[in-house]
Amino acid sequence: MADEKVGFIGIGRMGEAIARNLREAGHELVVYNRTASKADALVREGAARAQRPADACSPGGVVITMLSDDRALEEVVGSDGFLARLAPGGVHVSMSTVSPETTERLAIRHANEGSALVAAPVFGRPAAAAARKLWICVSGAPQARDRAVALLRPVGQGIFEMGDDPSAASVTKLCGNFVIAAAMESMAEAFALGEKNGVAPSALADLFGKTMFSCPAYQSYGATIAERRFTPPGFTLALGLKDLNLAVEAGSHSNVPMPFAQIVRDRLRSGVEKGRGDLDWAALTLGAREDAGL
Repeated sequence: MADEKVGFIGIGRMGEAIARNLREAGHELVVYNRTASKADALVREGAARAQRPADACSPGGVVITMLSDDRALEEVVGSDGFLARLAPGGVHVSMSTVSPETTERLAIRHANEGSALVAAPVFGRPAAAAARKLWICVSGAPQARDRAVALLRPVGQGIFEMGDDPSAASVTKLCGNFVIAAAMESMAEAFALGEKNGVAPSALADLFGKTMFSCPAYQSYGATIAERRFTPPGFTLALGLKDLNLAVEAGSHSNVPMPFAQIVRDRLRSGVEKGRGDLDWAALTLGAREDAGL
């Protein structure tokens, strides 16, 4: 599939890295971003520039979106977007973190037009995207999903197929981001307890990351929290709040109580209200230090 023509919409830090890896894998790339200048580097490297979302794709082709939220995604797909242009037989690979309801609604719209939506949200920060180290969750109709998986293999270190329902990958992504945020809150409270009793947060982060919690979330975020390194952000606190809101809403729609998710969501909300929305979302942990009088 090295000669697949790919449209890519959403050239932020994550999108630029993924798009670049696709082009370097041999794909012909057409890029669109609402702020056109953000695509300049990819255009200089050989990508074609689309003037509007519909120009980024062709009938029967593949278009990938990596956008900040549900509204942005629906705008590029909708009546003034690429929905009609992609059919028949095209595939929309949605890599955005959005609500399961939005994914399901857009999947129905695609099916009615004769195309297919595959949800493919990712775990990993911009550096991981650049290094082709993302973990990718994929769900959607089998034939379209197979096409998406083949396309995405060069941009990640592993792909997990979550089934035929496109919304399944969206749910998976919200579950994962909740677990990461919950881990950060737990570390923040533990580090505050240690610090007030003379134990350095860096020592706790080192111990946990090398022993019972030897995994990327605790190793990477543990050091970030202990050192209070919140700029530049890999993922902003404001976007973290958006994702925890989506997780809590998904729990409500599914009749799943999520009391701890609401606690972490409120911690993120507090951070945004204190002017920390543009910091890395690990800055949610500053609230625990403040509560402890540190």
